[in-house]
Amino acid sequence: MEKNAHKIIKKIRIRIPDVPGALGVITMMLGEQGVNIDDVTKLQVTSNYIVRDMVMFFDDEEHFQTALSALKKFKPYKVLSVQDEVLNIHKGGKIEIRPRVKVETLGDLRMIYTPGVARVCNYIVQHPEAAREYTSIGNTVCIVTNGSAVLGLGNIGVLAAMPVMEGKSLILNKMADVSCVPILVDSPEADRLVDTISGFAKTFGLIMLEDIGAPLCFEVEERLQEKLDMPVFHDDQHGTATVILAGLIKSLKIAGKKKTDARVVINGSGAAGITAAQMLLRYGFKDVILCDREGAIYKGRHGNMNPYKNKIAMITNKRKEKGSLRDIIKGKDIFIGLSGPGLVTREMVLSMNKNPIIFALANPVPEIWPKDALEAGASVALDGRTINNALAFPGIIRGALDSRAHRINYEMKVAAAETLAALGGKNEIVPNFMNMLVHKKVAHAVLEAAKKSGA
Repeated sequence: MEKNAHKIIKKIRIRIPDVPGALGVITMMLGEQGVNIDDVTKLQVTSNYIVRDMVMFFDDEEHFQTALSALKKFKPYKVLSVQDEVLNIHKGGKIEIRPRVKVETLGDLRMIYTPGVARVCNYIVQHPEAAREYTSIGNTVCIVTNGSAVLGLGNIGVLAAMPVMEGKSLILNKMADVSCVPILVDSPEADRLVDTISGFAKTFGLIMLEDIGAPLCFEVEERLQEKLDMPVFHDDQHGTATVILAGLIKSLKIAGKKKTDARVVINGSGAAGITAAQMLLRYGFKDVILCDREGAIYKGRHGNMNPYKNKIAMITNKRKEKGSLRDIIKGKDIFIGLSGPGLVTREMVLSMNKNPIIFALANPVPEIWPKDALEAGASVALDGRTINNALAFPGIIRGALDSRAHRINYEMKVAAAETLAALGGKNEIVPNFMNMLVHKKVAHAVLEAAKKSGA
């Protein structure tokens, strides 16, 4: 199912004749329509028919409608219902707030509320730092968005961004036992975002910024971190950069390359691209070029620039290479895609140095499918399903909270990246996201790095 995650998923209930081979006939017909079938569940058996739910994958809405029309005309089979599996799992939202203590007697109530709660309030007045221990603050994160740069969807607004915020909240809770509260701030203005978030920041142990477009995200994070005595973490920047570094550490060994010699091109100069470039350079990579829609970014370029592109241009592309991605990718060792679908061809991979590393991370459809990149000679080729910031941010945030760090610094992110690289199995670049032990080990490494670095 994972390889079809970018497709439309439908559960179709079908009445099938109860005769030998009937299920095979309909699956063959659907296969001829280009439909991938996942789960098939028997629901009901009558004298003449069997009712089954069949989960199917379609390339797009047009493919779905064409296949459904053919299915409805396919006699004597009958379509009984069609359900959208993705909408179904999101119905009612994916998260909720629940109490951590029981309230079963009047005595319980008197301890958790008045008059007993006054004792805790007075204690916090005398010991403000105890609020992290005697309230939910120490283990609660706020995930804030203005909906201006959501996944591969762009500026879709705060309401449409909420399912993503809930998804992040669920991941943090499941993988790192962190409570999360998504908050939507409907504004494109840095001043309003900073003032609003600052106003409620003391409710939380950490502020996590999410899906805020560049260059706004840089300004908001910088100003908040200066203003607040608590970690402010923009996952699209730092989580993505961390897991990219983790993947490259292992990939370089497989490809037989060194970070000091490897030539890197990053396509996408938004939050993730700029921060990844900064992190790679600080880690010891020497040759990094960023590209955007106008082509290579270099010192002195005038078109489609902003203060953050100008700043990164000062430390990247030392040769001042110019041209489109097709030009720049030639002779490079590593391609990192943080841009859009289908922007890299097999021919472009063939133009790179021998045994190139391809991280095509555009979602939901990558710049090039890993299979195509491998067939074109890549030694390692992965997309955003494997090199995903969800591998990094649960452990980073858990470690930051446990260490009571005031900020998440470079040393903490490197500790996370190196731990992830070390935890990958023999045939893995990075470990399995669903392995709970991975997130615990990342959290521990981040906590230790925070202590050593004085974060």
